[in-house]
Amino acid sequence: MRRLVLGCIADDFTGATDLANNLVRAGMRVVQTIGVPDGPLDADVDAVVVALKSRTIAPVEAVDQSLDAWRWLLAQDVQQVYFKYCSTFDSTPRGNIGPVTEALMDAIGCDFTIATPAFPDNGRTVFKGYLFVGDVLLSESGMKDHPLTPMTDANLVRVLQAQCRRKVGLIDHKAVAQGSDAVRERIAQLQAEGVGIAVVDAVSNDDLLRLGPALADLPLVTAGSGVAIGLPANFGLAPSSQASALPPAAGLQAVVSGSCSVATNRQVAQFIASGRPAFAVDPLRLAAGDDVPAAALAWAEPLLAGGPVLVYSTAEPGAVKSVQGQLGVEAAGAMVERCIAAIARGLVALGVRQLIVAGGETSGACVQALGIAQLQIGPQIDPGVPWCHAKADAAGGAGVHVALKSGNFGTEDFFTKAFGALA
Repeated sequence: MRRLVLGCIADDFTGATDLANNLVRAGMRVVQTIGVPDGPLDADVDAVVVALKSRTIAPVEAVDQSLDAWRWLLAQDVQQVYFKYCSTFDSTPRGNIGPVTEALMDAIGCDFTIATPAFPDNGRTVFKGYLFVGDVLLSESGMKDHPLTPMTDANLVRVLQAQCRRKVGLIDHKAVAQGSDAVRERIAQLQAEGVGIAVVDAVSNDDLLRLGPALADLPLVTAGSGVAIGLPANFGLAPSSQASALPPAAGLQAVVSGSCSVATNRQVAQFIASGRPAFAVDPLRLAAGDDVPAAALAWAEPLLAGGPVLVYSTAEPGAVKSVQGQLGVEAAGAMVERCIAAIARGLVALGVRQLIVAGGETSGACVQALGIAQLQIGPQIDPGVPWCHAKADAAGGAGVHVALKSGNFGTEDFFTKAFGALA
């Protein structure tokens, strides 16, 4: 059995598969656990990603969960720890990226680490410390309307400093462009200036690959998933098709979506426009006490044999704010998550064995409802989104292929093309 070299902690379930996907593409065999395992990992892999649901909970709870994950990784004798957050750096002024980073630094005894959400394959780039989403600043993107973590400042040094007691600095593009030696020199300079965490510029995959060797000796790396492409080589690993091999796919197909991102709204619209059947979850019906999961499953059952169906609560920002105004932000979100998770479990009970879940919080709720303990990471559908395979309690212990899609990821035809990619 290979030695486990990289231990990762992800703050949501789609982010975990996003990270695992990039590690697999770079040659690592990876397993993703749902929460912190009860015992040692029984898998022949190079890396493990512990998926938490800690992105939007209270900072103290996020810290506690992350430290539990770190203690488990410590027992697995990993060589390096990777704290993964979203490529849009979404958080509130009180956390959770900063508090979790500093708690891990304290636990590990680490006096310096980096922070960068850069993921050029998905249009997330950092320049002079500012985060861009495509061609616009983060603060001008759809993230400004995020229902839980609206991002109104693109200056990552400023955003992170507001969450941290350590001094936050910058490794800018000039240093990164000169290669790993220049990055190491800049790290030494920042440490001499009392900086504990440095935001790193990256506008291309070449930047991330240059950055990778400079991080080899850091006990803790914090980043989005992009940095992962430059780390496996530090452990002597190279890309291999065997790293992403999954069992053959079979069974019925379905999509459930709880994300209200711009990208997912377009994906839902494209799926419906293609003529495929779709069922809209109405939060107000849920609040009124209607059994929406039962209605959705009764609708889906006769249609599943004809191909994939979609059940969604996805809506435009104005509609989301209207519902939140009537029900409350947290109450509305939690209620819809529980509904979508119950529907996902019911679909699997009806024979669905190929399931796409859209939305980070939604994915966390669905994976838990399905009774999935760990995921084997397979081939990429779109940047940041792989197919996975898992044994699910909801399927009577049988294998299910699952794709956990971050709300912001995927092309407009993602829902329709993903099943073809699996076949």
